[in-house]
Amino acid sequence: MAEPRVEIDSKSGFCFGVTTAIRKAEEVLDSEGSLYCLGDIVHNAEEVERLQRKGLVTITHEELKRLRGVKVLLRAHGEPPSTYRIARENNIEIIDATCPVVLQLQRRIKAAWEADRDKESQIVIYGKKGHAEVNGLVGQTAGEALVVQNVEELERLDPDRKIDLYSQTTSSLEGFREMVNEIESRRGKEGFRWSDTICRQVANRMTGIREFAESHEVVIFVCGPKSSNGKVLFEACREVNPRTYFISSPAELKPEWTAGASSIGICGATSTPAWLMQQTSAQLQKTDTRKN
Repeated sequence: MAEPRVEIDSKSGFCFGVTTAIRKAEEVLDSEGSLYCLGDIVHNAEEVERLQRKGLVTITHEELKRLRGVKVLLRAHGEPPSTYRIARENNIEIIDATCPVVLQLQRRIKAAWEADRDKESQIVIYGKKGHAEVNGLVGQTAGEALVVQNVEELERLDPDRKIDLYSQTTSSLEGFREMVNEIESRRGKEGFRWSDTICRQVANRMTGIREFAESHEVVIFVCGPKSSNGKVLFEACREVNPRTYFISSPAELKPEWTAGASSIGICGATSTPAWLMQQTSAQLQKTDTRKN
């Protein structure tokens, strides 16, 4: 029996924002040997550990308050205004790696909130509660924006106020469209404004990754468990190919998953490093996947 064909999805891996954040971190680490990062630089433990070995120290917001006169990297997810205020007060030099797409969205939400002096509208963000990007977006409104994760949560909105709807940049495009349709079905288009603020570099991966998953007998999806984008893309793969398996590292591979397969695809999220998918490929080719 011939060895199975193993292919890595060329469109998987870091998005532009994550690539930029890691490049900025490595530039400082290579020259200075250490750097603080507010939160995990990327939702992938393997990549975080790699950078920690180079001197990156991950801190919390509480730890940030106690630091003085150091350099701190802000990751691609972005931060609320309060983080910048603390940095100024503590003489902290910010290495700002906020994704340009996120930064533009922050500015739009802040401008809309400040322009609505009488607060006739309620700013609503379709996204994951507690997610770093969402926290940064809510921060642009002094905490007033409402976050909804599904149509059921629309019950929390004030029916007497206008709705100004935005989306977390990495949310599902299908989910956002469902949210828009549901709001319009309940109250019509009057008093309802929505802005599709989903990053197309991320959204366009949905179609591509489905096609990739359909083209292989088995799919190994490599991703950190904290990645929201990863969960969405993994489910998209599994919808079209039931033999799709989620791993965080090559050590989690099981021979029975690929037993008898002639074609194996490896893909991942916008937070999955290319080197981790390559290690997964090497592990698969080292193991005799034709046997259980």
